Parts: sequence; C-alpha cells; structure tokens
Amino acid sequence: TCALPIFKKLQFQKITFEEMDYNSNQFFQKLSSRRSVRDFSRDDFPIDIIKNCIKSASTAPSGANKQPWHFVIVKDPIIKRKIRKAAEIEEKEFYGGRAPKEWLDDLNQFGTDWNKPFLEEAPYLIVVFSKKFDINDDGTNKKNYYVSESVGIASGLLLTALHNAGLATLTHTPSPMAFLSDILNRPPSEKPYLIIPVGFPSENAEVPNIKKKTFKEICTIL
Repeated sequence: TCALPIFKKLQFQKITFEEMDYNSNQFFQKLSSRRSVRDFSRDDFPIDIIKNCIKSASTAPSGANKQPWHFVIVKDPIIKRKIRKAAEIEEKEFYGGRAPKEWLDDLNQFGTDWNKPFLEEAPYLIVVFSKKFDINDDGTNKKNYYVSESVGIASGLLLTALHNAGLATLTHTPSPMAFLSDILNRPPSEKPYLIIPVGFPSENAEVPNIKKKTFKEICTIL
C-alpha cells in the first residue's frame, strides 16, 4: 500500500477581472511573437538561463505526479556534431523516400531538407527524454502514467519559458531518434522525445510568412 500524501493549503491570489483580462492579453501578445528559428547565431549566453527555464518546465502537471521527463543540456561542440551527423543520416532517408509524398508536399513551403546546421550552430541543444518507468532502489521497475501527455505539457512550458527569457527555439524531431540515447548515454527506461536548439537568431534569419488559424477555427463554445 502507498502512504497517503500530506496536504497543505493552496496558495492562490485572486485578482480582478480587469487584471485577468490584461494579463491574459499581454501573455497572448508575448507568445504571438514566438517563431521556430532555423538560422542561429553562435553567440553564447549563461547556462543558468537554460536551467531556470527547465525548472519552469518541471512545474508541469503529470500523471500521478510521476514527472516522467529528463532534460539533457548539450553545449559540447563535439557532442553537437555527433548529434547532427546522426540526425542527418535519418533525415536523408526521410526526405529521400521514407516520407510519403503528401508529407513532403506539405513541407515544401518551408524549404526544409535533410541538412540541419542548426544542430551545431545553436549554442545549446536541450534534448527531452520521456521516462517509461523509474527504477526502484532494489532494481525493479516503477511504472509511469500518461507519459507522452505529461512530457508534451512540460515541453510546451519549456518552449514558453525560453521565449519569455528572450531566446529563440526550434522543435526538431528526426525519426527515429534512438541515436540520441546512444550518444547521450541515457538508460533504456528513457526514450528521446524532442530536440530543442536554443539561442539567438542569426542577423539575417528569416521565417516563413505563415498565419495561425482563427479563434473560431480552433475553439467551440457550447
């Protein structure tokens, strides 16, 4: 049997509707400027900023509070080079025939291909791992729940925190990503979930001129 958790009083500060409306609109305006960046400057910045953002991500809710995530910060240029080489092998196969034509047609508008220089150019890579299970002190496995959902929420908070800190990001998911476990020496209990290059945009960085769906297209009020 599991011991019952100890509860404490919730600390919640209620604010006025006017403040709520202002805060929510300001936050929307802030996030509206976030874009996926593929052209990074090599300019460095303190790693403590990354650490703070990962701490923010770790506040995410998770199934049974299992917190089934692990974040690896990669700064070493040799490791970044290894990741790029391995990722480009998978990407060559993806663009060279593994991906269905419809998928490639949808990607054409963004001008992407197998070449992934941002994996070396960005001063940091954050590799997110999902944890299928934890390991007890006696070596047995302890199951985690809603792993993909929990890690997805944490990743969203991480991207938001990085943007709020003044950094540019990209979500990169070469498939398959098993090479990350080998290069970063992660245990079998973990599965690569996402690579996030982090840094500043290059001076001449460009992004596609795209539009988001309207509120009516993404939300129904009943």
